[in-house]
Amino acid sequence: MYRCKPGVSRQYRSITTVALRREDKSRWERRVALTPTAVSSLIKETGAKVLVQPSTNRVYNEQQYVKAGAQISEDISSADIILGIKEVPVDSLIPNKTYLFFSHTHKGTPQNMPMLQSILDKKIKLIDYEHLTDASGKRVVAFGKFAGNAGMINSLHGLGHRFLGLGYNTPFLNVASAHTYRSLQDAKAAINAVGQNIASDGTPEALGPMTFTFTGGGNVAQGAFEVFQGLPHEIVPVEDLAKIVADKNPKLNKLYAARANIGDYIVRKDGGKFDQAEYFAKPELYESIYHTKVAPFTTCTVTGAYWDAKYPRLLTNEQLKELQLQKQLGKLDKGRLVALTDIVADVKGAFECFSHATPVDEPFYYYDAIKDVVHKDVEGPGYQVMGVDILPAELPMESSEHFSNVLGPYVKELIMNNNAEAASTLKNATLAEGGKLDKKHEKLYDLLGNKGPSVSATGAKPRKNVLLLGSGLVAKPLVERLLKRSDVQMTIASNSKHEANALAQSFANANTADLDIADTDKLDKLVSGSDVVISLVPAFLHTKVAEACIRERKHMVTASYVSKEMQALNERAQEAGVSIMNEIGLDPGIDHLSAMKIIDSVHDAGARVNSFVSWCGGLPAPEASAVPLGYKFSWSPRGVLTAGNNDATFLMNKKTHYIPGKDLLKEHFSTVPVPTKGFAFEGVANRDSLSYIDTYRLGTLKDMDTMFRGTLRYQGYSDLMHAFKKLGLLEANNMVPRSDNWSTFFDSVIDLKHKDDNSRRDAILDRLELSANNPLVPKIMEALDWLSLTNSGNTTAPVFPSGSQIAPLDAFSALLSSKLAYQPGERDMIAMHHEFGIVGKDGQPQNMTSTLITYGDSQHTAMAKTVGLPCAMAVELVLDGLVPEHGVLVPTAKHVYEPILHELEKEGVKFLEQTKTGTQQEQALFPGGSGLWDTK
Repeated sequence: MYRCKPGVSRQYRSITTVALRREDKSRWERRVALTPTAVSSLIKETGAKVLVQPSTNRVYNEQQYVKAGAQISEDISSADIILGIKEVPVDSLIPNKTYLFFSHTHKGTPQNMPMLQSILDKKIKLIDYEHLTDASGKRVVAFGKFAGNAGMINSLHGLGHRFLGLGYNTPFLNVASAHTYRSLQDAKAAINAVGQNIASDGTPEALGPMTFTFTGGGNVAQGAFEVFQGLPHEIVPVEDLAKIVADKNPKLNKLYAARANIGDYIVRKDGGKFDQAEYFAKPELYESIYHTKVAPFTTCTVTGAYWDAKYPRLLTNEQLKELQLQKQLGKLDKGRLVALTDIVADVKGAFECFSHATPVDEPFYYYDAIKDVVHKDVEGPGYQVMGVDILPAELPMESSEHFSNVLGPYVKELIMNNNAEAASTLKNATLAEGGKLDKKHEKLYDLLGNKGPSVSATGAKPRKNVLLLGSGLVAKPLVERLLKRSDVQMTIASNSKHEANALAQSFANANTADLDIADTDKLDKLVSGSDVVISLVPAFLHTKVAEACIRERKHMVTASYVSKEMQALNERAQEAGVSIMNEIGLDPGIDHLSAMKIIDSVHDAGARVNSFVSWCGGLPAPEASAVPLGYKFSWSPRGVLTAGNNDATFLMNKKTHYIPGKDLLKEHFSTVPVPTKGFAFEGVANRDSLSYIDTYRLGTLKDMDTMFRGTLRYQGYSDLMHAFKKLGLLEANNMVPRSDNWSTFFDSVIDLKHKDDNSRRDAILDRLELSANNPLVPKIMEALDWLSLTNSGNTTAPVFPSGSQIAPLDAFSALLSSKLAYQPGERDMIAMHHEFGIVGKDGQPQNMTSTLITYGDSQHTAMAKTVGLPCAMAVELVLDGLVPEHGVLVPTAKHVYEPILHELEKEGVKFLEQTKTGTQQEQALFPGGSGLWDTK
């Protein structure tokens, strides 16, 4: 007879013992890891012995566990597996056991480090519930819904007491605190009864219509709204709240609910259009207007949304002071902004006045914003504030039932070891075993004051650590691709904690870190713990990241161009044995891969390429392109606008062309033919094409007839953008005064003296240097009208940016980002087209084309997919040791481009290749534009 450790394959020759420990962190913690029903099932299905430490405050009593087959025992030292909910005191930890509980150690919480050290010292196997995830990376156990349920119950209970303190009896007084109900069902029954009372008798007329505003869209907010739905209500948009409150004949037999999205109350400080991706990346550009748009028209604000210090607060103390003063002066009625409920309990978070988490038995306090003091007088001035930090514990029965149902299969697997999927989940959730931290948590050794081993305690192959710097628009498909691999552990380091958490939250093998590129020591520390670093930070910061990688001898991958500064690091990278792979996105990136595939195949056949033309463009799908410019923006337009000022050099028919930036748009290519029919493309030359003769190993300039790279746009774009440039809208230096509207701004830009329509039209023509009958004029005027830049404009325009002065370029960028934004359901598109002129081995000419058209979908934009995926695939090659070269690299080697193109095809990113003999070029390309600018 022998006892086997849990989780080890064995034949049954002894009984595994499972213990439920007594919770001792808080008297309100009445939840259990396994209910009596689950214990009974566990014993019957596995033959396990179950010990239960005595406790008189559990939601289930000891007799229920005895009836289920468990034994009540203070001594649980004979147990193999010990289950709990909250952290275990150091003195209570028993050596050489398997523990399952919420340890709150993986983030390095200082107060829990002594417990973690004791776990290592006592060679305890720690499985943390927070890391139990299913195959998709989502957590198995989440109490957010129950926090929302309990928080909403408490909020309604608090309103009843607050209204009574203000002198009004309301039906809410019949709602008790969540913890006083035997079950959630009982609480909902009580709330339904309150709802019937509201429906029949209404709420006090003096308080006006009762309005509730909810923020957040996760489990917490859903749980809160689930409870609220037990009351008679109408869901309304945020914009309707003011009208409802102002109604002279309010409907008092129902409540009103508004579910506020971020864009409902967060605005750009400069008045530009709200861009959620930009908000997460650059929150300093935004501010909250909740205090003016929402708060004056709501009775209770319930927030279930995560908050971080980088983001504007929902309500500041100063804003609350102003609102309280308005109420004091009679400008707001008594029923407005009575209560603030923070279900996620972020201290000093969304509500600045939320100064401390509240206990279960005293869930409310009051904040007098005028005096800036906290008090407990329910009849006193100010706002009722609630933020209990252990809300799920107030519904211990439902929380325990849910927890037990989802945890049970994993406890059974620890005993029986016959479920591979469950075993994998348990392994991923193991933070420590045999006195050693799991590989993905070895960073915690630094916080414990010691250095750990380089391999896991089991001797298994260590995980490959990837450090992602940046969390912007293209990161999601990259993260999803890499974290499908079970051998990859990723740290997402970003200056946007919200974005990083959003990317990491669905994956057990991901964690996050704050990023400050300027902090060299911190950057080096992050880099040192990785095998490969992915740099998605702004391009000018890549060399700083590369220098850190060279110092720490770590490989690096980025989608950006090789700058002169980056190229200067080549020798140092080679000496350090470091691979720095650049230009592996879309353009640059996929263009290199697809071009080199054909170029190398031509060379392998003994032929040569003497003409190369490449086009690429990120565009709206045709059905979304019926707007001026035929173009839309998913992020700031500034980069696209300034690109129209770049000089361009290329070779066309043995002649070298140079186009200065001032003429780039004017000298566009009016027609760009592609094999895929149905697109009316034009193009603009893209910077220095001649440098790619060497990059693509095409010989010398003398060997080539044509060497050209350009940007695709829909026809009409270039002439219109050139007109905007001539009108001064792309001017970055000359400032103009702030305007009340866009037409006044435009008049300032064109220096209009007499602001009538005829004078304006004449000034526009003078600026454009065009005659009134030029065919371009009606198109330009129509676009100006559509963009609300003339008095004739009749479309909705955004608020003009704030500030006393502004550069026309910045104002125009704000206008375009609003007017030419993608609407819900609209797709973007990537178009790429290469054309190769080939001289065969026999001297005969050939023409080959390679064309890609791909669209965005509901999961990812086409741009994010075609930048993020190839970058991720290059990371995989580096991780797997398939890039032997060191130094500053681009993806033009066969052992790089072949596997990536193969994997891209699996993801639906596939080129159409065609070959024709007897000709070298499908159709000649001619710079020179439409020719309409040359006729006065």
